[in-house]
Order: sequence, then structure tokens, then C-alpha cells
Amino acid sequence: MSAYAIAHLKTIAANGEVVEYLERIQETLSPFGGRFLVHGPRVDVLEGEWPGTIVVIEFPDRASAHAWYDSPAYQDILPLRTRNLDADAIIVAGVGPDYDAAGLAAAMRTQLDGPA
Repeated sequence: MSAYAIAHLKTIAANGEVVEYLERIQETLSPFGGRFLVHGPRVDVLEGEWPGTIVVIEFPDRASAHAWYDSPAYQDILPLRTRNLDADAIIVAGVGPDYDAAGLAAAMRTQLDGPA
């Protein structure tokens, strides 16, 4: 099942280190099957507040996403981002093709109401 590395970039500061990070990140992703799905567009805020932008990188699975993040190649460039951008980053597993939110709702309903 696919997994996603997601970063909420709260501040954007273009400088030499950020440009170098961007120049080098793809070479860190390729060995782990990572590919950008979303990379820093203007966001349309529908509810609440959302300062900044978002990055979403897809990986074949959660293990690949963690292996990429922990890899020496990525750890080598990570400070180029963290020194210059205020961001939160997470890795999360996706859902399968047969996922239906109604199934989750039914399980939650059972927990709330107790067994029938």
C-alpha cells in the first residue's frame, strides 16, 4: 500500500541553501521509488487557516518512505531545508482501493452504541 511523506511548509524563503536542496532532493527519492505528487503550489483555503504550502511525495510503501527519510543521502541535505523553512513533516500510509469510509463509520457506530 502506498505511503506519503507530507510536509506543511509554513514559511518559504528562497536562498542558496533552499535551491541546493531542491536541486538534490530527486536523487534521494529515486532509489526508494519516491515521486512528487504535490510540490508547493498556492493552496485554496476552504476552512480554517493554512499558512504556507504543502508537499506530498508518494512511496510504494511505508518502509520505503522511512528508508528514504533515514537514508544518508537525504539526511545530508535535510539541514538545507530545516535551517531555512518552518515546516512540519509526517509519513502516513494510504488506504487501499476498496476503502469505504462507511465501513469506518460502522465500526465507530458500534463503539459508540455498543453491540446490537
